[in-house]
Amino acid sequence: MSPLLALRDVHVRFDTAAGTVRAVNGVSLELAAGETLGLVGESGCGKSTLGKAILKLVPVSAGAVEIEGTDIAPLQGRALGELRRKVQMIFQDPYGSLNPRSTVGRSVAQPMVVAGWKPDAIRERVATLLRWVGLPDDARQRYPHEFSGGQRQRIGIARALALSPKLIVCDEPVSALDVSVRAQVINLLEDLKQQSGVSYLFISHDLSVVEHIADRVAVMYLGTIVEAGGRDQIWRRPQHPYTRGLLEAAPVANPRLARARTRTVLQGELPSPLNPPAGCPFHSRCPIAQERCRSDRPVLRPVDGGSVAACHFV
Repeated sequence: MSPLLALRDVHVRFDTAAGTVRAVNGVSLELAAGETLGLVGESGCGKSTLGKAILKLVPVSAGAVEIEGTDIAPLQGRALGELRRKVQMIFQDPYGSLNPRSTVGRSVAQPMVVAGWKPDAIRERVATLLRWVGLPDDARQRYPHEFSGGQRQRIGIARALALSPKLIVCDEPVSALDVSVRAQVINLLEDLKQQSGVSYLFISHDLSVVEHIADRVAVMYLGTIVEAGGRDQIWRRPQHPYTRGLLEAAPVANPRLARARTRTVLQGELPSPLNPPAGCPFHSRCPIAQERCRSDRPVLRPVDGGSVAACHFV
């Protein structure tokens, strides 16, 4: 069965006065229908850029993004509109992604208006979507500033679901929310997945959130995927030093467990995508780097447990 989403050696580059920024540097991934793929990594590693490339919000410099086997690069006009019906996005900032001058009802209805739905069908669908995301029907007459951050994110989710997409790119959808509201939104996304069968590409730097929602996980560093596999495999037996560092740096609620565990401390800062290091992109911060890592770039290869990792020493 062909994947819903396939990324084939995707590159995204931006030319600036200082040089060429290699935001995404050869990413290949697949996402099946009904699956949630977590994409994790530090800020600045290219996660959000990759998510925008999937919706053709930024151009792909090389490689291919395929939705149900169709390369999106040449799509324009009506064909691009059809893509946007299949793939939607939930943005990190729920307030910034909503028009403050539009009522909630108009914001949620906008995709259906663009798609040419009839007014009666739009009203019925808006009422259904607001009910799905746990907002009262009278929310349609109110404005975004009248809602809390968690409620505004629910509005963004309702709008993303308006045209029954097959894939939703969730770009840090809960990072701006407090812990209790974060859990509510994650549970809502899981419930909606069960109801509609939608797939998620869930982008986050919060590993505890990804552990809760993802079926599989891909770890991104400096524009490349350094490890990918099933959620349990990644959490229980991480193979790449960067993955181990991310997991061991994540907060632990139990202080006794926090004191007992070993830690692989990530040293230094993320290198600039303007001038990425030669060889392994992680070697300048890696605790087990050797001379080979400075010159030879590792490729993703199978490791024990069914995952893949790009490291010479896994």
